[in-house]
Amino acid sequence: MTDAINKGTGLIDADRDRATPVYRMFSPLGLKQTLIINMLGEVVHSWDLPYEPGNYGYLQPNGNMLSAVRTPVGPKGLPAKGGLLQEWDWDGNLLWEFQDDYQHHDFRRCKNGNILYLRWELLSKENEKRVLGGRDSSEHADGIWGDVIREMTPDGEVVWEWRAEDCEQMYDFPLNPMCPRHEWCHANCITQLENGDILINFRYNHLMAIIDYKTKKFTWTLCDYDYGQQHSVHKLENGNILFFANGANVLGCGPEGGSRVIELDPETKKPVWQYAGQPRFSFFSWYISNAHRLPSGNTSILEGVKGKFFEVTPEGEKVWEYISPFFVTEPHPMYTGGNAIFRHYFYSPDSAELAGRLPEDPWKS
Repeated sequence: MTDAINKGTGLIDADRDRATPVYRMFSPLGLKQTLIINMLGEVVHSWDLPYEPGNYGYLQPNGNMLSAVRTPVGPKGLPAKGGLLQEWDWDGNLLWEFQDDYQHHDFRRCKNGNILYLRWELLSKENEKRVLGGRDSSEHADGIWGDVIREMTPDGEVVWEWRAEDCEQMYDFPLNPMCPRHEWCHANCITQLENGDILINFRYNHLMAIIDYKTKKFTWTLCDYDYGQQHSVHKLENGNILFFANGANVLGCGPEGGSRVIELDPETKKPVWQYAGQPRFSFFSWYISNAHRLPSGNTSILEGVKGKFFEVTPEGEKVWEYISPFFVTEPHPMYTGGNAIFRHYFYSPDSAELAGRLPEDPWKS
């Protein structure tokens, strides 16, 4: 177990009457563990990983963990690389794994048992010329790596693919002029909707889109630079979309700069709820990070760069706060001295994922 080493971390504040009693799960970037904490900030369960996390792990309905870890092979220098998908049981036994050194960011288990995940493939030289925007002469040494969504069976048989390179609609959305041209367009999350279509988010051109599973065309898009390279775009039970608007590479700066968590009506494409810091710059994570709507109606937020979790009411009042004490103390190419976390998940004590594996009261030590 990694020891908590920094003072001023762990549980910072808690309102027991208004905070939602759940367990939270996360993987500290640069370390080799996935952890579950209770409402007191105590680690109540963990998995040791063979490599650093390829961003995160999350629980399946049977209590197993599906995760990605970062392999040493694959494109050099591209962020959020994974490469090895794995399934672990609750006791830390490896049940399944599949290696694709070009896997990055997100991965999901479909209802049919297949795996949906993001990977990179190099664009053709002809299509590289069609990619607009980005910083001049900032291509990767290999060329421009394009996003691919792949669905495969547990045995590794590919049954469906979508390629950014083959989607004509993608070329209508240029890269942010401040972003490098080594990726097109840095997809960072995918979710399969109830009808099988796929909600995807692209960071480098600020684009959210829904892909029709059958036609592989966009049926809905939203591109708004004001959100600043958003993360964790997903649908709520009410049909709205919740996401973390990072506020990176936007005009807002100084007291007007900062991140937001936004609930959006997909019909009007307008926010119906949002959380921002007071003042705005007090809440800012220029990359990674996510948010979840809790059963109580409160929202659980991860300010990823700072390793900070907090819960807010619909009125925006903080009722729980925790700062990860798990820092990278060894030399690391990206995370030395940091406690960054890409994404977190939550589980109620009576959820299928936990099924009595942890105490009924998350406040109990």
